[in-house]
Amino acid sequence: MGMDAANVNQPMVSVCIANYNGMGIIDACIASVRAQDCDCLVEIIVHDDASTDGSARYIRDRHPDIILIESDENVGFCVSNNRMASSAQGEYLLLLNNDAELFPDALKTLLCEALRLGQSAILGLPQYDATTGELIDMGSTFDPFLNPVPNLDPNLQEVAMVIGACLWIPKVLWDELGGFPEWFGSIAEDMYLSCRARLAGHTVRALSVSGYRHWQGKSFSGNRVADNRLSTTFRRRALSERNKSLVMVMIYPAPWIYPMLFLHLLLLLLEGGLLTIAKRDRRFWHEIYAPCFLALWRKRHHLRKMRGNIQKNRCISAMRFFSVFTWAPHKLRMLLRHGLPQVR
Repeated sequence: MGMDAANVNQPMVSVCIANYNGMGIIDACIASVRAQDCDCLVEIIVHDDASTDGSARYIRDRHPDIILIESDENVGFCVSNNRMASSAQGEYLLLLNNDAELFPDALKTLLCEALRLGQSAILGLPQYDATTGELIDMGSTFDPFLNPVPNLDPNLQEVAMVIGACLWIPKVLWDELGGFPEWFGSIAEDMYLSCRARLAGHTVRALSVSGYRHWQGKSFSGNRVADNRLSTTFRRRALSERNKSLVMVMIYPAPWIYPMLFLHLLLLLLEGGLLTIAKRDRRFWHEIYAPCFLALWRKRHHLRKMRGNIQKNRCISAMRFFSVFTWAPHKLRMLLRHGLPQVR
């Protein structure tokens, strides 16, 4: 890989790795970047989000050539990536989770596709479970309520969203879209960015070759199927429901936003009540669903302003926007397949 080519001053790709308490997994992630079969210059940037496990010192001592940004306080995934993108010198950014490991031809595959397209596009690679080796997805479509539906069809490359664990984007497009909304904290920022890009007329594409292994749940607990049961956490579920709702308010084109948002909130109300009763645990309502409704109310003015700016620059029709949606509710399918989620 061209990482050590001293005669080249400008990196082509900036690999941005957000790290929090990842000392046990960060070496494998970095090693997978160093092992890339890629002729272009690549810089590696790591943002340590105030880790308490000694990650920052470990990375500084073990990988002195890496650009390390150390945060004095825990700021979350969105701020971490925005900071790395601001300091990146590459023409392209690859946002990479610290619990992800690239296949050796990953960067070459992404760069070749970006050059072939000849236009700004968000790209992703096939995601494989690091434990089982099974294909998890090649990007995602959405159901009507913005629940990601894993795409397993190699012929379907125009997708609704590329997973943020391994997301390729030209830096000029990142700057145009404004990066991640820092008030999201974590979760659904990839959904927001992909939707913003598509509304502005840019391609969101998941490739069917190469890929990366992902130790799901290592960097952010939950969101995996274990023993045929969906396992997650109260924190992750709360952020997911809140941020998906925020994205819907900002992104859905009119007039569809009005009936879909009403139905979405009605179903959330019903879901929260039923889960609270079925699990006999008030935390479901107080920690997941009530904060979602509260956030929508408190941020209503900010959301209205954001929506105005986003919709003003929309370049595609509502029909085109919804063309990558699957209309069967994904939560219902998961409920029938795996039962009620295990939330801890």
